[in-house]
Amino acid sequence: MSFTFDANVLLYASDEASAHHAQARAFLEQVARGEELAYLFWPTVMGYLRIATHPAIFEEPLQPADAVANVDQLLALPHVQTIGEQDRFWPSYRRLAGEADARGNLVPDAHLVALMVENGVRTIWTHDRDYRRFSSIEARDPFD
Repeated sequence: MSFTFDANVLLYASDEASAHHAQARAFLEQVARGEELAYLFWPTVMGYLRIATHPAIFEEPLQPADAVANVDQLLALPHVQTIGEQDRFWPSYRRLAGEADARGNLVPDAHLVALMVENGVRTIWTHDRDYRRFSSIEARDPFD
């Protein structure tokens, strides 16, 4: 069994002012101790780096080196893997985006779901309810 998680989990874990900070940190600590295969897809990493270092979004944005170090810690875990788009990505994206009528902010979500489907990942841990629009996956909220 495998899973992935959305950038919002990483962002909450990095933002000490967030109401979800403690829960997100606990979730990531559980991921670190676990043995289940966890995929950290590149769009999630890039979204995290973009938002966590952005001074208009975070009251106290992370320094780029600190944000990269957080990603490095996850990628150093033997059961955390990265993978990107492969040959089946575009047809998968088109189908999923069409089913969810993806536009605007839903486009990156459809991108991540297409990567999940392409790589046989069924579960995403996220606080973003938009992922529930995709019937091909199971969106689970780590804060419920």
